[in-house]
Amino acid sequence: MNDIQRYLQQHGRGNVLSDKCPSRVILGHLTCRWGLLVMLVLGQGTKRFSELRREVQGISERMLAQTLQNLEQDGMLIRKSFDTVPPHVEYTLTTWGEQAFEKMAALVEWLETSLPEMLAE
Repeated sequence: MNDIQRYLQQHGRGNVLSDKCPSRVILGHLTCRWGLLVMLVLGQGTKRFSELRREVQGISERMLAQTLQNLEQDGMLIRKSFDTVPPHVEYTLTTWGEQAFEKMAALVEWLETSLPEMLAE
């Protein structure tokens, strides 16, 4: 039994306030600056690496690759590689990724619509 299975067996669910809970790592990947933005773009549908890089302004190739790898390991997206020249790779949200996207999109919608009032105060 690995540490994650042991934790869940003891506690029955995640607890992001616990420093031993694996949910904290996943939350960190989802809510980091680039993770959130990548999830928002992938919520629009399947994208290639170059499309993600264009749409997430300011992200470096290295940071995008790392962010995608983290989100894939967390089960939020699927990386599909095609055997073509040049290489063709697509990224799509999983069911878990789609659920996370819905929650994140609601937060971003609230922020964007509330921004004028926030800045006026």
